[in-house]
Order: sequence, then C-alpha cells, then structure tokens
Amino acid sequence: MEQIRKLPVGIQSFEVLRIDGYLYVDKTAMIYQLVSTSNPYFLSRPRRFGKSLLLSTIEAYFDGRKDLFEGLAIADLEKKWEKYPILYLDLNAEKYDSVECLELMLSINLDKWEKLYGKNESERSLSSRFSGIIERAYEKTGKRVVVLIDEYDKPMLNAILDEELSNKYRTILKAFYGVLKSSGKYLRFLFLTGVTKFAKVSVFSDLNQLVDISVEDDYAELCGITQKELLQFFTPELNRLAEKQKMSFDEAVAKMTKQYDGYHFTYNAEGMFNPFSVLKALNFSNFGDYWFQTGTPTYLVDLLKESNYDLRKLIDGIEVKSSDFTEYRVDVKNPVPMIYQSGYLTIKGYDKNYKLYTLRFPNEEVKYGFIDFLVPMQW
Repeated sequence: MEQIRKLPVGIQSFEVLRIDGYLYVDKTAMIYQLVSTSNPYFLSRPRRFGKSLLLSTIEAYFDGRKDLFEGLAIADLEKKWEKYPILYLDLNAEKYDSVECLELMLSINLDKWEKLYGKNESERSLSSRFSGIIERAYEKTGKRVVVLIDEYDKPMLNAILDEELSNKYRTILKAFYGVLKSSGKYLRFLFLTGVTKFAKVSVFSDLNQLVDISVEDDYAELCGITQKELLQFFTPELNRLAEKQKMSFDEAVAKMTKQYDGYHFTYNAEGMFNPFSVLKALNFSNFGDYWFQTGTPTYLVDLLKESNYDLRKLIDGIEVKSSDFTEYRVDVKNPVPMIYQSGYLTIKGYDKNYKLYTLRFPNEEVKYGFIDFLVPMQW
C-alpha cells in the first residue's frame, strides 16, 4: 500500500505540526532573520495564507523549543535557544458584533496573563492592565517580553460599514495597542499580522515605529509556497496527483501553477502559490476551488454590495498607483484596496516611468470564483 505523507491542511499550531509528523515547508531561515532583531514588525497577507502558523512558529522559537526545530534551517543558525515571556493574542475567533464582545475577548486574554504574572487591582482599564502585565512579566522573568498579535484588524473589518461601531473599536484598540509603544523598553519582539495595512488606520497612530514587511522583497516568500518549494517538498504528492488525473508530471505542475500560483507581494518578487489550495489539491489529488470555497469574507461582501464600482473592470486588470491599493480605506466608491488586500487581486506588473502597478487576478481559481460569485451581485 502506498505510504501517504501527512499534509498540514488547516494546521495552525507549529508544535502540533512537528510533533505529529506533518510535512513542513521550511521558512525558518527567514524567521531567524526576523527574530535576530528587536524591531517591531507588521505583516499583511490574505486569509489562509499561513499567518497564524508563522506566528505559532515564532512563538515556539521564543519559547526555547529547540526540539521542535531539529532538522530545520534555524537549527544550524541559532546557538542559544533562550526562553522569553510570550503574550499571544489571537483576535480571529470572534464575530465582534458589539463593543462588549471585543472588550470580553481582550479581558479574557488579560485574565490569563495576569494568572501568570500577577495582577494590580489599581489597573482597571484594558490598556492599564496590559501595560502592567508587560512590566511584571519582564520583572518576574528577567527577560524582555515577546508580543504576538494575530489578525489585529478583525474587529474593525467586521464593522466595516458601521461607522459608529467601527469608531468605538478604534478607540478601544488604539489605547490597547498604544501600550506597546510606551512599553517598548520591556519588549524583546513585537509582531502583528492582519489583512489590511496599518499606514492610514488611526488605531496605529501611536504605534508608528512598526516595520511593515508586507512589501519587502526579503520577506515576500515568508508566507505561501514558491514553485521551487512545491517541487522540493511535494514531488511524491505531485506524482500521485498526476497519476490520478491521468496527466504527466509536468502537466500536473503546469495545472497547479495556473490554478493556484501567481500571488506577487512586490512587483519583482517570485510568484507564490496559495498554500491552503495547494495542500488541499495534493491531499485530495484533485484540482478544486478550495480557497474560494472557504467563503468570501463578510466584510468584503458587505462593502461590494454597497459599492457602485464596476467590478467588470477587474477582469482584464487595472493600473493604479501604490497608494490606491495598499492603504487601508473603507470607500464604497473605490473598493480596490480591500479587494487587493483580501487576496482577490495581486501585482502583475509595474511601470517605473509612470509608477503605476498593474493589478490582476492571481490565478484561475480566484478569477473564475470572483466572476461567478461576486461580479453577478451588480448585474
């Protein structure tokens, strides 16, 4: 009987992935490059692109879990393997349909951290409790604190067209995240992920020292799978896919490329495969619309329903300035930034003379899914 390897479909825990023997595309050389500094970082990527697994991997590194990294690139790079206090905040799990929901989510995490590092009864607000926890974690362990925040923008996205609720969320999160600047001397490492960029979001006005690596060439391959990695790590699965679909190996790779490749996060970066769709296709040995089938985000559907923007313009691609698609903005007249940041458009070209980017659908899965599902909303 053929031995089928374990593919990490939907696995977001690095510890589970390694202990249970799932296949791992080694990104740890780039991770080592990140963690070797104390810079505060921000990364924007579409949903299901591996952001949560990335943060989980960073968490394991700062937890000193050398055992989980055996055989990976970082094992030859790191010599100390120190353990740091880690505050991990995952905002992805809730619907955030009220202020109370957001406050409860933050309070639950603060309660958990206070059990580890102590509580000061005089700290009553969410931000003062957060600040106190960071300082006590440093004092108790003698090590600066690592803060990891996954999907920082989820509450605001869920209230994208509710201006009153969105403003309340911004007020809460601005004060909460602002603690990270005033507590800078206690921090060893700070990493935030999300879908939307932070440059124009007032919630980050007090956290302007973040280094945005979303469009940096050095980290363009941090999430996702390159064609080189596809061939290096998944050849047995590609052979099985080709056999089942009655294709040659080269034909199967070409079909995978048309279906799932094509994301460019800088204009001169190599194309990236959507990791979720790749793992699903190889796991089932079938070419399906796996990423699109997970559902278009509610915030994007709501925005496009209110928009008069002619989505048919996107079918052949559009030319825009960088500021027209990288900056966070909720504008029903121009939904392109949100469409791009949600992963439905990507960079396909750049005119250096006019400083114009060409945006198109990354691949056939996204193109035909978008045409079939989203464009008809306007017809």
